[in-house]
Amino acid sequence: MVDLIRDTDEYDEKVLEAMMRVPRHRFLESAFSEAAYSDRALPTMDGQTISQPRMVAMQSTLLNVTKGCKTLEIGTGSGYQAAILCELGAKVFTVERYRGLHARAQKILDDLGYKLRMKWGDGSEGWEANAPYDRILVTAGAAAIPQPLLRQLSPGGKMVIPLGGQETQKLVVIDKKENGEMVRTEMEECRFVPMIGKNAWKDDEL
Repeated sequence: MVDLIRDTDEYDEKVLEAMMRVPRHRFLESAFSEAAYSDRALPTMDGQTISQPRMVAMQSTLLNVTKGCKTLEIGTGSGYQAAILCELGAKVFTVERYRGLHARAQKILDDLGYKLRMKWGDGSEGWEANAPYDRILVTAGAAAIPQPLLRQLSPGGKMVIPLGGQETQKLVVIDKKENGEMVRTEMEECRFVPMIGKNAWKDDEL
């Protein structure tokens, strides 16, 4: 799988090495285990998906996680992306709105020995109790950046989020300068399940 995506674009080699250490099949239902190492998104519970490996590599590369980075993930989903962040040395906090997905991901991550903080709740509100964060990764599409996430991002921090409609989005990188200024860079088109939450479709200030 990693050799396949390595030839499609330029990704951080540390990210690819982390992906090689994570058993993707463990995060899938048994019916999809044969396709676990193909480069495509696959269904999980509650109509959600486990992201295409190439997109996981892209988001993780853009996030530029360094060891000890306090990282908030919005949308735990299967738990696969959270495992990659842990392998990169991040201090991971992750939020999932679907209780069944949250419980399943928690069990898998526990079984695999990953140490992170997990919460069932509205990801569009972030996780205020543990803010601020050096990195924020959003794995669901929204029309605009939820204001709580902008507030919870540390000065000097970075956020990666899919922005657009409910069918397709663009991957966007937000760099928060030390003076609080937000710099927005649009990357490639992508397709994520829509974010659901009270702040998911409100206008941002960028």
